[in-house]
Amino acid sequence: MVLLDSVRQELELLNSGRPRSKNLLLALLEQKSEPIEALSLESTHPDDQLFDLAVKHTIPVLTVDIELKRRLYEQGLPIVEVSKNQHLRLVDSL
Repeated sequence: MVLLDSVRQELELLNSGRPRSKNLLLALLEQKSEPIEALSLESTHPDDQLFDLAVKHTIPVLTVDIELKRRLYEQGLPIVEVSKNQHLRLVDSL
C-alpha cells in the first residue's frame, strides 16, 4: 500500500477531533504503507491526488468518501473500503 502525504495530513486532522476509542488507526496505516508524494502539485486536494494516482497506475483506492468513490467508479477504477467487520473489501458497485 502507498500513502500520499496529503492524505496522511488530512487523516491526522480528522483524527485529532475524534475520541480515542474511535481513532482512525493511523499508526497501523503508516506501518503497512509506503509514503509517496503526489504525481503533480497542480492539485493540492487529497481526493484529486488520489484520483490522478489511480488513473495513472490503475491501482485500487481505499476510501469512504462517496464523491471520490463515484469518480473512481465512473472511470472503472477499483475501490476498496473497510466493511463493518473491519475487513477490507473490493467494491463491486455503488
